[in-house]
Amino acid sequence: MASTTQGTRRITFYVALAVFAQESTWNFYDNRVPELLRDHIASAAVIGLLMGMDNLLGIFVQPYMGNRSDNTRTAWGRRIPYLAVMMPLGAVLFLLIPLAGSLGPLILVIFLYALVMNSFKPVSESLMPDFIGPDRRSRANAVVKIASALTTVVAALVSLLLVDDHPELAFAVPAALMLVAAAVLVTGVRDSRSPAYQAALAEDATGPRPHDAKVTTRAVIGELVLAADRSRLLLIVAVFVFGGAWFASRSLMTPYGVEVLGLSDGEAGGLTLPSGVVFILAAFPAALLAERFGRLRVMAAGITVFAAGLLLGAAVPVTAVTVVALCLGTAGAAAFIVNAVVVLWNLAPSSRVLGTYTGLYTVGWAGGGFAGPALVGLAVDLTGWRLMLLHIAVLAVAAVVLVLRVDRLRAAR
Repeated sequence: MASTTQGTRRITFYVALAVFAQESTWNFYDNRVPELLRDHIASAAVIGLLMGMDNLLGIFVQPYMGNRSDNTRTAWGRRIPYLAVMMPLGAVLFLLIPLAGSLGPLILVIFLYALVMNSFKPVSESLMPDFIGPDRRSRANAVVKIASALTTVVAALVSLLLVDDHPELAFAVPAALMLVAAAVLVTGVRDSRSPAYQAALAEDATGPRPHDAKVTTRAVIGELVLAADRSRLLLIVAVFVFGGAWFASRSLMTPYGVEVLGLSDGEAGGLTLPSGVVFILAAFPAALLAERFGRLRVMAAGITVFAAGLLLGAAVPVTAVTVVALCLGTAGAAAFIVNAVVVLWNLAPSSRVLGTYTGLYTVGWAGGGFAGPALVGLAVDLTGWRLMLLHIAVLAVAAVVLVLRVDRLRAAR
């Protein structure tokens, strides 16, 4: 038992390190690249389109790369070979971003960077279910989400200390973190020893011919859509819907603060900062509650708390109440964000498709992040900024209904 616990903590540390390094570059990318684009492009819409390119790439690339790693068989396993190549490549491309002297090279570099980063994201995150059994995945994923949340602090500090005087060096710090993480992963992890990899080899051996062992992304999606059990498909839809509500509550909060609360741009931009701290504090308790009372029930309860927080903010549109509402909503959202991908991993029909399912989770989450703010923005155009939090709460209620439906289906089976 002690060795199992030690192994769980060890792989959790490695995955958290990988995600921390990846997200450090992503957060700094989101902070700085819009300003670099503004040097060449006057249109905010065009800048927004280019900045949203990574989400669109993720929808198409991540399931494919997750599936490709699922079907890889080497002495290092099926994940580490990709990380050994792509993490250093991503770091090099990140270093090139501030060196692009004109618009064409800049767009090319950020496209290649987004492509590479999306390619290995599902690979690194799939290491966790490869090594850690279903019962312990929530708390391990909570640690990973905390590491991801901390990268916003890192990006802010790098911006504060280096951007004005040493802009190229500022890009070097997150890139160096990713290079160090890649070295640690390659030297410290052999996922050929993971239980999921060994189970996949055993399943391969039962096939009639070696080439039949590979499972394509199309086959996984077809089985998911056509299966009599609709719980997995409904869960991905729930991820899409709640992802839309979550990203709308983040990306539209600054204009809401200006238009409804009467704040300056800077003051409105700081509305979500306290709730970011709340997420870090709430993530691990959300995992423990899920393991004790059931992940789907805790997810539904968390979304309900999220919706209640937004309704509070909508009812009392003053700054102090809005900050409290966002903190309450974020505490509830943590229950969903920490546990949703774990439920999807645990519903996967085989250990051979864990990477593909990681990619499918991202399709739902990134798709919601792309569509949710647009949908809520359309509602705001029709009804005004005053009702924005109410519109987001309606999306959250729809997600609650979907999660409860999945819970009933699982209970019936």
